[in-house]
Amino acid sequence: MDKDEVFKGEIEKASDFKFGANVAKVFDDMVSRSVPFYGEMQRMMAELAADHAKEGTDIYDLGCSTGTTMIGMDTMVNPSVRFVGIDDSQEMLDKCNAKFQEIGFTRDYDLRLADLGQGVKINNASVVVLCLTLQFVRPIYREKLIRDIYEGLNPGGALILIEKILAEESTFNRDFIKHYYNYKRRNHYSELEISQKREALENVLIPYKLSEDISLLRDRGFDHCEVFFKWYNFAGLIAIKK
Repeated sequence: MDKDEVFKGEIEKASDFKFGANVAKVFDDMVSRSVPFYGEMQRMMAELAADHAKEGTDIYDLGCSTGTTMIGMDTMVNPSVRFVGIDDSQEMLDKCNAKFQEIGFTRDYDLRLADLGQGVKINNASVVVLCLTLQFVRPIYREKLIRDIYEGLNPGGALILIEKILAEESTFNRDFIKHYYNYKRRNHYSELEISQKREALENVLIPYKLSEDISLLRDRGFDHCEVFFKWYNFAGLIAIKK
């Protein structure tokens, strides 16, 4: 696994964060050092996906990046279920495919290049995963994306959503962010790396409150919405289509 040093050197002029070749190369290290309990999140998503996946249906991983979630689900989900990975970065999809080839991935799968902000076509899905993806979709497009997911899910299908979030009470945001940056420091990110990545993400990653995400799902018709993971400013939700 290549080490994440994308923001190690001083950058004279900050630009918006992009999931290009330099990020795809180190993404697995980046996310494991930047997202608390990332491994546990992956295990929980795989377990929940296995609970709701139906034979002969598809599981969609929207914003699939390098395929870590699909690899985790592969060990638990019925082998008749096809995986569909969608991402707007060809570099991420290339890395995902290379990882699949390296481990001898035998499940039927399809990788597609698409901008989720423009909507997504989903068919015969029993599970849809949005792992740290919706936060990168412009708020103006999120309602349509959730509607597309709802319409594409089979009755009884599940949406699994993990997001970086804002505190319900703004008073706590400062403390939660402080503890989050301490987590990154424990994972050997420097102050320069933390500050430069924060600046690069400022206009790209736009979090909602947990209550806002739940309202977004319920307003589109999802039922039985439940929190299955929470750590300061990160949360996981599962919602079922009626």
